[in-house]
Amino acid sequence: MNAPKRGRRQFLKESVALAGMALGAAATASAQTPEGAATDVHPKGVVEPYGVRSRFEKSVRVPEPNATHQAFARSLGALTPLREIIGTITPSGLHYVANHGYYPPVIDPQQHRLLIHGMVDRPLIFTMEELRRLPSVSRVYFLECQANKANPRKDNVDDSHGKTACSEWTGVPLSLLLKEAGVQSGADWIVAEGDEAGKHAKSVPLSKVMKDVMLAYGQNGEPVRPENGYPLRLMVPGFEAIYSVKWVRRIKLVDRPYMEYQEVTRYTTKDAKSAWFNFEMGPKSVITFPAGGQRMPGRGYFQITGLAWSGGGAIRRVEVSTDGGKTWNDAEIQGPALPMAHTRFGFSWKWEGQEAMLLSRCTDEQGQVQPSLAEFAKFWGLTPEKALSDGGGMGHFNMIQPWKVSSDGSIHNAILS
Repeated sequence: MNAPKRGRRQFLKESVALAGMALGAAATASAQTPEGAATDVHPKGVVEPYGVRSRFEKSVRVPEPNATHQAFARSLGALTPLREIIGTITPSGLHYVANHGYYPPVIDPQQHRLLIHGMVDRPLIFTMEELRRLPSVSRVYFLECQANKANPRKDNVDDSHGKTACSEWTGVPLSLLLKEAGVQSGADWIVAEGDEAGKHAKSVPLSKVMKDVMLAYGQNGEPVRPENGYPLRLMVPGFEAIYSVKWVRRIKLVDRPYMEYQEVTRYTTKDAKSAWFNFEMGPKSVITFPAGGQRMPGRGYFQITGLAWSGGGAIRRVEVSTDGGKTWNDAEIQGPALPMAHTRFGFSWKWEGQEAMLLSRCTDEQGQVQPSLAEFAKFWGLTPEKALSDGGGMGHFNMIQPWKVSSDGSIHNAILS
């Protein structure tokens, strides 16, 4: 326990020294800076009606590797730039996008309707205005695509893990509406359907619905963005993101799950039934700095940082290894660890130019521990190579992601190395 404390104290000591040098340099630079060079952010004192970020900030969503412009807008979508995310909340404009082959529909919220029917006593239709008048809740939840997985061919953390994001969602608990409609005996599932051209639909167990599923119309303090389901989306915390149906227009109470298009064509294996009922995302973490595609700026103390999350609840522990898993140290969980939300972790590390292998692993409140590649492969009865090629079909591929720091400071994906 004392070693991490000494490391943090040394880290702070050296940081203060570096800050002092920087202040001196800044003072010298300011004396040489032309007058008015830093006064052009808001020329003529204009304040934008809808705020814009500084022109010096360039973060944007990342098109998926090898995606064409058409694919960027459609099925392949775009990735969250995880290495540039600060804290745990993903800005709405950087939230990853997966549209399953259809453009986001243009929906007038005044014309949108939500139908609740099937095995209910009173079928109901709600307008958006009526939904907003009901008691609301705000919850921080992550979303993660089932295809978000480590891959030896992905050079950086955005490409390998960018199909996840975390937002504060605001809306109405679906249980409130179902109680008003009156759930009939024998109803055990819902089928939620979206309003895009493909009418994407998913079956969700009623037990999950009554626990924490919500109808979200707000995201990070504003209406949900069009590519993320405007004006209304289902939010199924902890489950594969594909269950959180976007542009939701219809919810049907039924007595069994329905095999909808996505299950039949894309999300099944030879053992279709067991794969189909694999809802909850397992514990996962990834180091976002230092990470693949980045370079160490020089020797000295650094903060290894990253994100951890789990569909099984809150993250209780994150460990970091700098020697390829031979030894592990507890990282600091920075801020509250919320259930089914991204959790930021940090670990102070001194790099002296040596080769290093960086890994992180997390444990959630159920005691589930993020597996290594070998552990994941053994569970499924596969070789590591076969697990890497079939990982998406074998379950949620939440294996530990290793990053190799070379002596020249370059950082590379180290799976199977």
